[in-house]
Amino acid sequence: MIRGLIGMVHLGPLPGSPHAAPLHDTIGRAVSDATDLAAAGFDALMVENFGDAPFYADDVPKVTIAAMTRAVAAIAGAVDVPVGVNVLRNDALGAMAVAAVTGARFIRVNVLSGSMSTDQGPIVGRAAELSRLREALSPEIEILADVMVKHASPPPGLTLEQAAADLWERAGADGIIISGAGTGHPLDHGDLDTVHRAAPDAPLYAGSGVTEDTVTDILSVCAGAIVGTATKVDGVTTNAVDPARARSIVAAAR
Repeated sequence: MIRGLIGMVHLGPLPGSPHAAPLHDTIGRAVSDATDLAAAGFDALMVENFGDAPFYADDVPKVTIAAMTRAVAAIAGAVDVPVGVNVLRNDALGAMAVAAVTGARFIRVNVLSGSMSTDQGPIVGRAAELSRLREALSPEIEILADVMVKHASPPPGLTLEQAAADLWERAGADGIIISGAGTGHPLDHGDLDTVHRAAPDAPLYAGSGVTEDTVTDILSVCAGAIVGTATKVDGVTTNAVDPARARSIVAAAR
């Protein structure tokens, strides 16, 4: 099971995306961020195509999968910590394929079961297809799934308790991610309590807004914390990793 601090490697715009840079440069920046996070003491890394906005809902172009495969392979070859994959907005099957061929240990899925209304339109989970693809490709890959994911709204009547229970009991999640309303936004500790009551055996992960000041409290409750914005120069998500900020977060967590 993936535990501890999971550092975010936010890829720049990939080929086919608006404002894409040469792929060699994008991968070079990503490897630099990854090695800085690993050197600071992060326990694992998550790679996502953050620079590809506006995102496709759940089926990214083939060139995106090809580019992410190159990037994840380069990062995995440069660090000695587990690496995960998130293909935004919600291409879980693509993420599983990238993970399987690069040796990545886990994936993040924004909508694994049910549906959410997002800025990409309605997104519907594909848990049945994903579980079967994992079994065929690499059964040991872990699926970390968001509950009521950020930048989205649930359907009327769906409670946080029911969504969490469905993820854990019916959708094949290996862990549940709880986030704030958007990237870099702190989560509600009441939501952590609610999800824990609904799925008491599920490993929980903080998915946004974790900082040097909050990481100790978060890790006292959660199996892991996904940290991105707080590690970056000036706390800006699209900036490079600031090694001093990354080390401070690790020191606080320890």
